[in-house]
Amino acid sequence: MATDVDIKKLLEAGAHFGHQTSRWHPKMAEYIHSKRGTIHIIDLAKTVTCLETALDLINRLTSEGKEVLLVSTKRQSKDIVLKLAEDTKQPFVVNRWLGGMLTNWPTISTQIKRLKDLEAKMESGELQNKYSKLEVQRFQEEIDDKNFIYGGIKNMPAKPGAVFVFDMVQEVNAVREARKLGVPIIGLCDTNSDPSKADFPIPINDDAIKTIDLVCDYVRSAIEAGQAKREKSTPAPDKDEKPVVLGA
Repeated sequence: MATDVDIKKLLEAGAHFGHQTSRWHPKMAEYIHSKRGTIHIIDLAKTVTCLETALDLINRLTSEGKEVLLVSTKRQSKDIVLKLAEDTKQPFVVNRWLGGMLTNWPTISTQIKRLKDLEAKMESGELQNKYSKLEVQRFQEEIDDKNFIYGGIKNMPAKPGAVFVFDMVQEVNAVREARKLGVPIIGLCDTNSDPSKADFPIPINDDAIKTIDLVCDYVRSAIEAGQAKREKSTPAPDKDEKPVVLGA
């Protein structure tokens, strides 16, 4: 699926406004159109090309049944990204990136297993039947604390298809771990970012809420189209097919 990105919508969302010229990263030079006073202006024609390339990757990955880990711990974008993740059933980290979330999966998976076990016992009533109200309350607090950190990745495979970071500077630890594992990185790169750290850099204002909203809309469409393609290509079980009886 080729996704067409509307440059006018990017312009209206303020996607072209970079940081002050004094804060720029030299490797962003090829994506900078001009200066407006003390502000760098991003070349939106290149933004369109880069965003469309990233969206096509997302569509392909999700059509193959792979997941895209969405990472945004920044205050102004975390709620928008959380809604995107929940709507599309993708893994996410929006509160805190805990060291080793990708590179130390055995330890992380142990914590996730503990979380799922407690949730199952809480839902079944096993904890309420065995422990006092105070002890059950403490178990619930542990569940809440673990969900705060691990909730978004508790159903994620050890290695996602890609990691999408909504701020290359803010999410430096996620970028570092993904690079170490060779997981493709899609990253929003403002003028203070190093685009060479992303496999699929997207030069864009990563602070404006309208811009984040617009990007998430495009990402949502790409994921949903990929998921629909996968569902269409997955053969439905044959209701008339008779079970094979071993030894018959």
